[in-house]
Amino acid sequence: MTDSAIIALAAALSIAVSTIFPALSQGKAAAAAMESIARQPDAAGDVRSSLIISMAMMEALTIYGLLIAFMLVAKV
Repeated sequence: MTDSAIIALAAALSIAVSTIFPALSQGKAAAAAMESIARQPDAAGDVRSSLIISMAMMEALTIYGLLIAFMLVAKV
């Protein structure tokens, strides 16, 4: 394999890993938030704000993976 092919595979792998795991964790977090809102509707505002902050943190991981992929592709 050439160097550019290895870099392309590394970029694809970084995108795949940085997308799969945050997506799974976002699904689990959303499910837990919906369950807690269903159990205690009075705390919906607090749960919602915590959920939004945690979703932003998880989404940042995906953006970092995209940034790494762009940096790898720029090396070609």
